[in-house]
Amino acid sequence: MLERLFKLSENGTNVRTEIIAGITTFLTMAYIIFVNPAILADAGMDRGAVFVATCLAAAIGCFIMGFVANYPIAQAPGMGLNAFFTYAVVLGMGYTWQVALAAVFVSGILFILLSVFKVREWIINSIPLALRTGISAGIGLFLAFIALKNAGIVVDNPATLVQLGDITSLQAVLAAFGFFLTIALVHHGYKGAVMMAILAVTALGLIFGDVQWGGIMSTPPSLAPTFMQLDFSAVFEVGMISVVFAFLFVDLFDTAGTLVGVSQKANLMDKDGKIPRLNRALLADSTATSVGAMLGTSNTTSYIESAAGVAAGGRTGLTAVVVGVLFLLALFFSPLAGMIPAYATAGALFYVAILMMSGLVSIDWRDLTEAAPVVVTCLLMPLTFSIAEGITLGFISYAAIKTMSGKGRDVSISVWVMSAIFVVKYIVG
Repeated sequence: MLERLFKLSENGTNVRTEIIAGITTFLTMAYIIFVNPAILADAGMDRGAVFVATCLAAAIGCFIMGFVANYPIAQAPGMGLNAFFTYAVVLGMGYTWQVALAAVFVSGILFILLSVFKVREWIINSIPLALRTGISAGIGLFLAFIALKNAGIVVDNPATLVQLGDITSLQAVLAAFGFFLTIALVHHGYKGAVMMAILAVTALGLIFGDVQWGGIMSTPPSLAPTFMQLDFSAVFEVGMISVVFAFLFVDLFDTAGTLVGVSQKANLMDKDGKIPRLNRALLADSTATSVGAMLGTSNTTSYIESAAGVAAGGRTGLTAVVVGVLFLLALFFSPLAGMIPAYATAGALFYVAILMMSGLVSIDWRDLTEAAPVVVTCLLMPLTFSIAEGITLGFISYAAIKTMSGKGRDVSISVWVMSAIFVVKYIVG
């Protein structure tokens, strides 16, 4: 049955290899079951329900990717998008988390439509690499700022907005230790390095009396507090347009980048350099996002950590299915997830930030018409505390700079359209 479903022999793999690959991928991305509930809880959502929604959305996404698209690519609620959900849309713009969930749901539906009608390729190909890179790096800076804030290393200051906090406090010291430990473990090639660092910091918090013991295993918490709590009353307001597009674009680029990167590493591309069954993979991602919103979590997306499983030999959807099964088993570890303090996940956020910023190396810094919009996008995300505003101003600045520099032909139709929409949004208010 497994041979028929996943074509194991055709892809040069076997059941044992795929299971090992699935376990490897899960260990490298399991930190999300601790980090996602912690971030969305800041938006006022029930932490236990978000934990369940995280595991279920990840499992559903992995099963669809495995059975329908037959790719060794795992899915789970995405980093960056969950921070945007909480700190920008809910806490920054003042919308309820129910409205934010509805925006995630709409972005997922739009993603499905773009995949079905094959508009996705046109969008991705017509938006310049510089802007795509700037968006990813900007989200990285945004995550880094949140990590420093959660650790108490950066605090509010009425005069200068932010300043250095008490770096000798227990939380700051343990957060820094968690970050250093994460980098060291990753450097030495340990699978599950991020999760190991989070658990180590939590254990130290227990030892020093800053964390209360809550147990390790129990029956899963109730999903009721977040299940089907979507509120569409404000989703179609002018002010929410950039939010929906931010969810959509970040998910779109993140998924595309992961699919290309992992497919190349696994030698799954055809002779023309294209990804077979691409639309199936995109539908898996977009469907999981919509389902995840109904369950009670932010956008579900493909994880670049899947490359770890591919490196371990994963070549088919069986790898993703194994990851999905492990996420279902993780449902019984909710007490452990509930003990994780914010500073324990700060190191993971900072580590992910570094990965997201690494793409800046591809920017041609000698061409200011390319570099300037990237810097605008990167800096304005953390400084405005909004991924949406960073994307919006990045698009506008790209079109304006290129045009005023005599390079208007470099601006694609899609960038012009999006820039015009964003300008109108600011004018209308």
